[in-house]
Amino acid sequence: MRTTYMAKPTEVEKKWYIFDAEGQTLGRLASVVASVLRGKHKPTFTPNVDCGDHVIIINAEKIQLTGKKLDQKELIRHSGHPGGLKRTKYRDLLEKRPELAIEVAVKGMLPHNRLGAKMFTKLNVYQGSEHPHQAQQPEVWQG
Repeated sequence: MRTTYMAKPTEVEKKWYIFDAEGQTLGRLASVVASVLRGKHKPTFTPNVDCGDHVIIINAEKIQLTGKKLDQKELIRHSGHPGGLKRTKYRDLLEKRPELAIEVAVKGMLPHNRLGAKMFTKLNVYQGSEHPHQAQQPEVWQG
């Protein structure tokens, strides 16, 4: 009789991966990163356990958007107070805070629960090619 393998949180080995966002399309990069954060690339993937790896994204300011998304797509947020709706065009967002654009895209592709919030904490996004995680000996993602 065969049984399905269910990973336990103590058995999961976590690695560190680097993704270079230079010339990448925002949504395509975000979907791969979300999959790695969840751990779906591992044969021991278990949906209710955080099996994913840590991800470092560099060169966030060089991310690409296709079509007219720079001028038409907006980041919409609300403070919770009357009149608290804020809209930011992605052209302005990529000039001021390109890390936020990537973080929002990845967060939307993770589960919307406590486990997804825990997975999101393993994401690190940086402008430029420098990052402070050399001690973790990250590998470049070959996917």
